[in-house]
Order: sequence, then structure tokens, then C-alpha cells
Amino acid sequence: MSALNIVVSPEVAAALEDSRPVVALESNVVTHGLEYPRNAEAAIKVQDAVRRGGAVPATIGIDDGQILVGMTDGLIERFATGKDIPKVSSRDMGHALAVGGMGATTVASSMVAAHAAGIKHFCSAGIGGVHHGVQTTMDISSDLIQFTRTPIMVVCAGAKNILNLPMTLEFLETQCVPVVSFRSDDFPAFYCRSSGIRSPQRIDDAALLAATAERHWALGNSTAVVVTTPPRHEDAIDFLEAQAAVQDALQAAQRADIVGKDVTRFLMRAIDRATNGRSSAANEAVLISTAEVAGQLASYATRSDARVPGDGQKS
Repeated sequence: MSALNIVVSPEVAAALEDSRPVVALESNVVTHGLEYPRNAEAAIKVQDAVRRGGAVPATIGIDDGQILVGMTDGLIERFATGKDIPKVSSRDMGHALAVGGMGATTVASSMVAAHAAGIKHFCSAGIGGVHHGVQTTMDISSDLIQFTRTPIMVVCAGAKNILNLPMTLEFLETQCVPVVSFRSDDFPAFYCRSSGIRSPQRIDDAALLAATAERHWALGNSTAVVVTTPPRHEDAIDFLEAQAAVQDALQAAQRADIVGKDVTRFLMRAIDRATNGRSSAANEAVLISTAEVAGQLASYATRSDARVPGDGQKS
């Protein structure tokens, strides 16, 4: 049996060797998000945003039985133009690696790959969560399950507003996964600054946030630490407007008998039509703004002088 084959790009490898900050990114947004060429352009903008924040981007994918950690512009172009590249979650990674071919990693599988490569920070604009109707469908994103298994900081703009957000937060609380809002009182809903739900915890200081995560893991916990950051005011869509579009889209999906993995794409496209394309533009904007914050947090966490009041002091 061959060992797991992880191919780390020279840029990412050098950063890890020098203990410089690295932020992992998923490739699913390249293959299953915007249409070409906007998907390739957005992916490169997201990587540039991580660099503006002070960290090295590591876009993750699967190709020819290998886990790719860090992509050049050429590789991103290849993923962006590829046809029928499957979405690979953590459940599917073993099979995808065994059969070869290309695979686009989701939040869950990207976290697995990042942790295996020694990367402590991961960024995704909108995480998965508990779907509406979960009482009968049991439809819970594997992202949430992976959060219970992988000790990594996940920086995001909350969960997508098409989800059952109160149940999503209840699930994370039950599984002892910390959820912290960075410089915001509320849990955001992707391209909405607030979901109307207060965040379990607010932290404004990057040093305290880094120390909180490190102490959480030092206690023996193996869960992720979920850090939310809201979209910029100029990019956000009003939550009530978005929710009205979501309710209409959910009813349309039910009438069309859309179920399972096809629901998310159906809902996102329906909402984009209802908002005259504004949700698509907001989607791209929040990808970039979240990545820049993730770069900043990763950069601060790796500073040797990052301390919080009381560190090293005897009581």
C-alpha cells in the first residue's frame, strides 16, 4: 500500500518550513461556483486577498491520486475550465485518490488536507449547516461533522442563508465546537451581515482570538474553532430581503421535487434571479473580504510577539 501522496507547492512548503502564516482554501468554489472565466478570476482574487492579509494562500484540490496543497494560476485555470470535475467531500477522498482523476475539495475535505499538511487556518466564505426539513431528511452538511474532528481555525462569513441557522448553531454547541464572531455581535449569514442571531461569543482582539484557539486545543480538544467575520457594508444584502427570496426558492424546490445535493445549487440560482444578480456579486465579494480577514488572523497568530494580557504573569 502506498502512503498518502500530498504535493505541497514550493511557495506553501517554504512558508510552512519558515513557520510563516498559511491559509487553506477550497477548490469547490472554482469548479462549482461562478461560470468561467469569472470562477478563475475570483479564485485568483481570493488568493491575492489572503496575501494582502499577510499570509500565503494554499488552494487545495485532488489530481491523479494526489492531494494538491497550493495552486498556481495555471492549475486554477485547469480546474476552472475542467468538465464534470466531481465535488469531493471528506467521505469521498479515499475513493477519489484511489481512482485518480481530478476532484474539487469542499470545506470538509479541504480541512482534512490542510490539517494533514500542517496548516492551521482555513477560509470559506459560507460553511454548510443544517438544512430546513432536517427532522425528516436528516440533511446535515458534512462540514459540521468535520468540525468535530479537525483542530483547525475556520474563518468564514457564517453559514449560507438558505440553511436552518438556529439549528446549525445548536448542532455546533452540542458538539462543543467554539463559534466566535470577530468584531461583530451577530452570527452572519454569508452575504448578509447578520442572521438576526447573536453570536455565542464576540472577540475584537486578534491576539486574544489566537490565544483562545491555542488554549482550546491545548485542553485536548480536537474540534475546529469557527471564527465568523461579516461581509463589508457595501457588499451585503439585507437579511429580510434575502430570507423572502429563500422562502420562495424553498417552495419552488419542493414543487419541483428537488432534493439532496441538488437543493443548494437550485436555491442559490433562484435567489440570484430574485435579487436581479445582486446575490451573485455579493457572493464573489464576500469570498474576497473573508479571505483577507483570514490572512490577517493567520498572520497575527504566527507572530512571536502575539500575547494577551496576563500571559507569562503569575497570579
